Amino acid sequence: MSCSARAGNASPPAFGQESVVFAVLLAISFSHFLNDTMQSLLPAIYPNLKAAFHLSFVQIGLLTFVFQVTASLLQPLVGMVTDKRPQPYSLSIGMAFTMAGLVLLSRAGRFEMLLAAAAMIGVGSSIFHPESSRVARLSSGGRHGLAQSVFQVGGNAGTALGPVLAAFIVVPHGQRSIIWFSGIALLGMIVLGGVGRWYQQRMALNRRRPRAAMHAHEPLPAMKVYVTMAILVALVFSKFFYLASISSYYTFYVIHQFGVTVQTAQLLLFVFLGAAALGTVFGGPIGDRIGRKLVIWVSILGVLPFTLALPYVGLGWTIALSFIIGFVLSSAMPAMIVYAQELVPGRIGLISGLFFGLAFGMGGLGAAAIGVIADHFGIVSTYEICSFLPVIGLLAMFLPHLKTPRPG
Repeated sequence: MSCSARAGNASPPAFGQESVVFAVLLAISFSHFLNDTMQSLLPAIYPNLKAAFHLSFVQIGLLTFVFQVTASLLQPLVGMVTDKRPQPYSLSIGMAFTMAGLVLLSRAGRFEMLLAAAAMIGVGSSIFHPESSRVARLSSGGRHGLAQSVFQVGGNAGTALGPVLAAFIVVPHGQRSIIWFSGIALLGMIVLGGVGRWYQQRMALNRRRPRAAMHAHEPLPAMKVYVTMAILVALVFSKFFYLASISSYYTFYVIHQFGVTVQTAQLLLFVFLGAAALGTVFGGPIGDRIGRKLVIWVSILGVLPFTLALPYVGLGWTIALSFIIGFVLSSAMPAMIVYAQELVPGRIGLISGLFFGLAFGMGGLGAAAIGVIADHFGIVSTYEICSFLPVIGLLAMFLPHLKTPRPG
């Protein structure tokens, strides 16, 4: 509630004055935290749903596929629309869709109802992410990497907390206890109402400002822009295909490989997701200082030795390597999004929707494909195969340096 009030009362900066509006930035990060906490409940309760509904790994993958592809298909479209006509209060609407999906998930009695609930949660995500990323950039005061990291760390922290809440609430109290989390959605809608008021004020202020130059770097030839975007898409594929193997199947892996309980497996998943949240904190600000290309390069390719070792070590080293992998791999996302926003200036909603949508879509495709592999070859062989995905990070060497134009 206090975040909402602070966001609503935050005044837009005066003409010629740009500084980070921390009240708004923290409010949108907190909303991202609430949004992704709710969304992460679905994969966190997969072991429970698998037992209760007698699901196969393919059906588990299909659940993730429906959720993530629903989000991925709609996010770029939402971004394109809001680039032309920003919608300050659509953020609360997205949170309402997520709440409805949770209510349906808590009452689902058939697999088809689980799929419908997953789709509604995906729609909520598709509405929330493009506009919230724009708000983060608007409140950045020019420190775009920092703002993107603060925004994304809220989501990563929520994703990490979901399995813990599932372990201590949903596992002992059952599927119907998911409805308790609708209160989180209501809190998010209140906070986002305050953010929407600030956003509306900021839009009114921007309409009175003289238009600034769109390019923060020397414009690249159109073909080079297309090639660079294709490389970024390949890097997103590498990152999120591998993350899907962890977020959707890591609990099954540690249960099968080391014989731990479901609750212990969910806590181990929290270690990985918490490391991912921590990596996001550092990725954006470091990219502001040393360049986003270097951060992307080190993050994607630098994780390779650790992914290759993961399937062959004991439980202690598995926990340690999962922490390193989560930290290093997740530092790339803020740098990639800001790099793409600078590559295609003036299309913040489209780029944010595209990359968040790709993240969900690649994760969904990865979950479905990995489910098929796990059913046919076993969960351990699945991790041995996925360990080579970061090799795609070699493509980062072909990303161009975005040079700032010289004045005059």
